Amino acid sequence: MPEVPLAALRVRSVRCTPVEVPLRYVLGTSAATIQAAPLLLLELLTEQGVTGRAYIFCYRRSAAKPIAALVEDACEIVRGDPVAPVAIAAKLQRRFALIGVTGLVRMALSVFDMALWDALAVAAGAPLVTLLGGSPRPVRAYNSCGLGLMSPQAAADEAQALLEGGLRAVKLRLGYATLNEDLAVTRAVRARLPASVELMVDYNQALSRHEALLRGRALQSEGVSWLEEPIRQDDLAGCAELARELHLPVQIGENFDGPKDLLRAIQAQACDLAMPDVARIGGVTGWMQAAGVAEAHGIPMSSHLMPEVSAHLLAATPTAHWLEYVDWSDAVAAEPVEIVDGCWPLGDKPGTGLEWDADKVARWRIE
Repeated sequence: MPEVPLAALRVRSVRCTPVEVPLRYVLGTSAATIQAAPLLLLELLTEQGVTGRAYIFCYRRSAAKPIAALVEDACEIVRGDPVAPVAIAAKLQRRFALIGVTGLVRMALSVFDMALWDALAVAAGAPLVTLLGGSPRPVRAYNSCGLGLMSPQAAADEAQALLEGGLRAVKLRLGYATLNEDLAVTRAVRARLPASVELMVDYNQALSRHEALLRGRALQSEGVSWLEEPIRQDDLAGCAELARELHLPVQIGENFDGPKDLLRAIQAQACDLAMPDVARIGGVTGWMQAAGVAEAHGIPMSSHLMPEVSAHLLAATPTAHWLEYVDWSDAVAAEPVEIVDGCWPLGDKPGTGLEWDADKVARWRIE
């Protein structure tokens, strides 16, 4: 397709397709056991024939269709507008202010923003990272596909399998009934991994403040790189206490509802590391605003899910830390991305490089 003048690009319509894809590794966390991932696939069509693509993880199957309805509503509001993501984000924030730009509304506007940016980059014939002021480069990744709650032996075996593609970091879910169980699994996994491989641990908000401090202190000598979401993510005072008392870095952020939440967390000294989710921080527009906040305060920033777009965002983020790699979209992707030497490769494909395989999509579509 010949390049289209960016100023001429205008929003026409959207196609939303909810799917539920199987996971290669069952993910058991302290909150739930996930065997399949509900995703919402979005195609944004422009009047000039350029298509922008994006997708988000919907957490629950029941959320996919309501998010799709909100995306369609957002598209109606800006139909015919120039594809100018920042201006559209501001317009939609105003129009959805009364219902509240949180939760499913935030997710809908985020995925719409992601598709707008993808369309803009496709029209420019450039990778998304280039439009964001960065350059295509390999982005280091950790494997987050598995390592749910399981026996120490099973966890060690799975951790070893997750090093495919030369990955040099993996994430382990904790939150067993006792500290001793947490330690047994952590030690089994750490012993199986080469010393050069980093091990992150994630509690998925399972602990009380007291228990988090107890377990955090115990994990400090176990070769762990960060302690993720040990307590409720909105308990900033509790997170600040942990960050103050532990020398193990505390990471939060996947539930940040827009860049303002990152700033609040930093001002509260509630985290050493941050990991916004592009579907909750406000899409590409919100992420880049958050990246500016992180840079101003020297906070390393990692991603949460959606690695296709997140890799481009991190490549344009001054304090980029780690890309969270999951392979969930491989089930519907026309060309699944393969990790190379522990990194997500960013080439010269226009946009984020997302393309769907129609047969795969039909197989996993939610009716």
